[in-house]
Amino acid sequence: MTAQPHGITASRWCGGVAAVEFALVAPLLLTLLTGIGEIGIAAHQKMQVQAAVEAGALYAAKNGAGNLTAIGNAVVNGTGTYGISADPAPTSFYGCPKTSGDPGIVSQGTNSTTVCAGDSKLPGQYVTVNARITHTTLLPYLDLSLTTLSASATVRVK
Repeated sequence: MTAQPHGITASRWCGGVAAVEFALVAPLLLTLLTGIGEIGIAAHQKMQVQAAVEAGALYAAKNGAGNLTAIGNAVVNGTGTYGISADPAPTSFYGCPKTSGDPGIVSQGTNSTTVCAGDSKLPGQYVTVNARITHTTLLPYLDLSLTTLSASATVRVK
Protein backbone atom coordinates (compact mmCIF):
# COMPACT_ATOMS: atom_id res chain seq x y z
CA MET A 1 0.00 0.00 0.00
CA THR A 2 1.31 3.43 -0.87
CA ALA A 3 1.47 6.21 1.60
CA GLN A 4 -0.88 9.14 1.35
CA PRO A 5 0.78 12.07 -0.45
CA HIS A 6 1.78 15.04 1.75
CA GLY A 7 -0.81 17.78 1.91
CA ILE A 8 -3.86 15.75 0.73
CA THR A 9 -6.57 15.04 3.22
CA ALA A 10 -7.99 11.55 3.66
CA SER A 11 -11.31 12.56 2.12
CA ARG A 12 -9.57 13.42 -1.16
CA TRP A 13 -7.25 10.42 -1.31
CA CYS A 14 -8.46 8.05 -4.10
CA GLY A 15 -5.40 5.91 -4.72
CA GLY A 16 -6.32 2.42 -5.98
CA VAL A 17 -10.01 3.16 -6.51
CA ALA A 18 -9.80 2.46 -10.25
CA ALA A 19 -8.27 -0.95 -9.59
CA VAL A 20 -11.01 -1.83 -7.12
CA GLU A 21 -13.73 -0.70 -9.52
CA PHE A 22 -12.16 -2.71 -12.32
CA ALA A 23 -12.00 -5.79 -10.10
CA LEU A 24 -15.71 -5.41 -9.35
CA VAL A 25 -16.82 -4.79 -12.94
CA ALA A 26 -14.47 -7.13 -14.87
CA PRO A 27 -16.34 -10.40 -14.08
CA LEU A 28 -19.61 -8.87 -15.27
CA LEU A 29 -18.02 -7.62 -18.50
CA LEU A 30 -16.37 -10.98 -19.18
CA THR A 31 -19.68 -12.77 -18.60
CA LEU A 32 -21.43 -10.41 -21.02
CA LEU A 33 -18.74 -10.82 -23.69
CA THR A 34 -18.80 -14.60 -23.36
CA GLY A 35 -22.59 -14.62 -23.69
CA ILE A 36 -22.46 -12.42 -26.78
CA GLY A 37 -19.83 -14.73 -28.30
CA GLU A 38 -21.91 -17.80 -27.46
CA ILE A 39 -25.01 -16.38 -29.13
CA GLY A 40 -23.00 -15.32 -32.18
CA ILE A 41 -21.42 -18.73 -32.67
CA ALA A 42 -24.76 -20.50 -32.23
CA ALA A 43 -26.43 -18.16 -34.75
CA HIS A 44 -23.62 -18.78 -37.26
CA GLN A 45 -23.92 -22.54 -36.84
CA LYS A 46 -27.71 -22.36 -37.29
CA MET A 47 -27.21 -20.45 -40.56
CA GLN A 48 -24.66 -23.04 -41.71
CA VAL A 49 -27.11 -25.89 -40.97
CA GLN A 50 -29.83 -24.09 -42.93
CA ALA A 51 -27.42 -23.52 -45.84
CA ALA A 52 -26.49 -27.22 -45.80
CA VAL A 53 -30.18 -28.19 -46.04
CA GLU A 54 -30.64 -25.75 -48.91
CA ALA A 55 -27.64 -27.31 -50.70
CA GLY A 56 -29.18 -30.77 -50.32
CA ALA A 57 -32.59 -29.55 -51.52
CA LEU A 58 -30.99 -27.86 -54.52
CA TYR A 59 -29.13 -31.06 -55.37
CA ALA A 60 -32.38 -33.03 -55.13
CA ALA A 61 -34.23 -30.51 -57.30
CA LYS A 62 -31.53 -30.71 -60.00
CA ASN A 63 -30.86 -34.46 -59.91
CA GLY A 64 -34.08 -36.02 -58.65
CA ALA A 65 -34.61 -38.51 -55.85
CA GLY A 66 -32.75 -41.40 -57.46
CA ASN A 67 -29.66 -41.19 -55.24
CA LEU A 68 -30.52 -40.29 -51.65
CA THR A 69 -26.93 -40.95 -50.56
CA ALA A 70 -25.67 -38.25 -52.94
CA ILE A 71 -28.25 -35.84 -51.53
CA GLY A 72 -26.94 -36.59 -48.03
CA ASN A 73 -23.38 -35.97 -49.26
CA ALA A 74 -24.50 -32.62 -50.68
CA VAL A 75 -25.80 -31.71 -47.22
CA VAL A 76 -22.58 -32.70 -45.46
CA ASN A 77 -20.29 -31.02 -48.00
CA GLY A 78 -22.54 -28.07 -48.84
CA THR A 79 -20.97 -25.54 -46.48
CA GLY A 80 -17.61 -26.90 -45.43
CA THR A 81 -18.59 -26.60 -41.76
CA TYR A 82 -17.19 -29.40 -39.62
CA GLY A 83 -19.74 -31.48 -37.73
CA ILE A 84 -22.81 -31.12 -39.97
CA SER A 85 -24.56 -34.41 -40.64
CA ALA A 86 -27.52 -35.39 -42.82
CA ASP A 87 -29.42 -36.88 -39.90
CA PRO A 88 -32.01 -38.28 -40.32
CA ALA A 89 -31.08 -39.38 -43.82
CA PRO A 90 -32.94 -37.88 -46.80
CA THR A 91 -36.23 -39.58 -47.63
CA SER A 92 -38.36 -39.73 -50.75
CA PHE A 93 -42.14 -39.98 -50.83
CA TYR A 94 -45.15 -39.28 -53.03
CA GLY A 95 -47.80 -36.82 -51.98
CA CYS A 96 -50.54 -34.37 -52.90
CA PRO A 97 -50.97 -30.73 -51.91
CA LYS A 98 -53.47 -30.18 -49.11
CA THR A 99 -56.81 -28.85 -50.30
CA SER A 100 -57.86 -27.16 -47.05
CA GLY A 101 -56.41 -25.85 -43.83
CA ASP A 102 -52.71 -25.19 -43.45
CA PRO A 103 -50.66 -25.48 -46.63
CA GLY A 104 -48.58 -28.61 -46.87
CA ILE A 105 -48.39 -32.06 -48.37
CA VAL A 106 -50.53 -35.11 -47.73
CA SER A 107 -48.10 -38.03 -47.92
CA GLN A 108 -49.01 -41.14 -49.85
CA GLY A 109 -45.78 -42.98 -49.03
CA THR A 110 -44.62 -45.01 -52.03
CA ASN A 111 -48.02 -44.89 -53.78
CA SER A 112 -47.53 -43.00 -57.04
CA THR A 113 -50.69 -44.15 -58.84
CA THR A 114 -53.62 -42.94 -56.70
CA VAL A 115 -54.86 -39.57 -57.93
CA CYS A 116 -54.97 -36.58 -55.59
CA ALA A 117 -58.34 -35.78 -54.05
CA GLY A 118 -58.44 -32.06 -54.81
CA ASP A 119 -57.38 -31.95 -58.47
CA SER A 120 -57.51 -35.56 -59.78
CA LYS A 121 -53.82 -35.45 -60.77
CA LEU A 122 -51.13 -37.99 -59.98
CA PRO A 123 -49.13 -37.26 -56.82
CA GLY A 124 -45.77 -35.54 -57.01
CA GLN A 125 -42.51 -36.97 -55.75
CA TYR A 126 -40.92 -35.12 -52.82
CA VAL A 127 -37.62 -35.33 -50.97
CA THR A 128 -37.18 -34.31 -47.35
CA VAL A 129 -33.66 -33.18 -46.48
CA ASN A 130 -32.44 -32.82 -42.89
CA ALA A 131 -29.25 -31.55 -41.27
CA ARG A 132 -27.99 -31.11 -37.74
CA ILE A 133 -24.93 -30.05 -35.80
CA THR A 134 -24.10 -30.34 -32.11
CA HIS A 135 -23.28 -26.94 -30.62
CA THR A 136 -20.73 -27.00 -27.84
CA THR A 137 -20.41 -24.07 -25.49
CA LEU A 138 -17.42 -21.75 -25.22
CA LEU A 139 -17.01 -22.67 -21.56
CA PRO A 140 -17.55 -26.43 -21.40
CA TYR A 141 -16.51 -26.65 -17.75
CA LEU A 142 -19.71 -24.86 -16.71
CA ASP A 143 -21.55 -28.13 -17.43
CA LEU A 144 -24.08 -26.52 -19.75
CA SER A 145 -26.06 -28.99 -21.81
CA LEU A 146 -25.16 -29.58 -25.44
CA THR A 147 -27.61 -28.25 -27.95
CA THR A 148 -28.42 -29.78 -31.32
CA LEU A 149 -29.19 -27.26 -34.03
CA SER A 150 -31.22 -28.70 -36.91
CA ALA A 151 -33.02 -27.72 -40.09
CA SER A 152 -35.28 -29.48 -42.57
CA ALA A 153 -36.63 -28.82 -46.06
CA THR A 154 -39.00 -30.63 -48.39
CA VAL A 155 -38.74 -30.12 -52.13
CA ARG A 156 -40.81 -31.45 -55.00
CA VAL A 157 -38.61 -33.21 -57.51
CA LYS A 158 -41.14 -34.65 -59.95
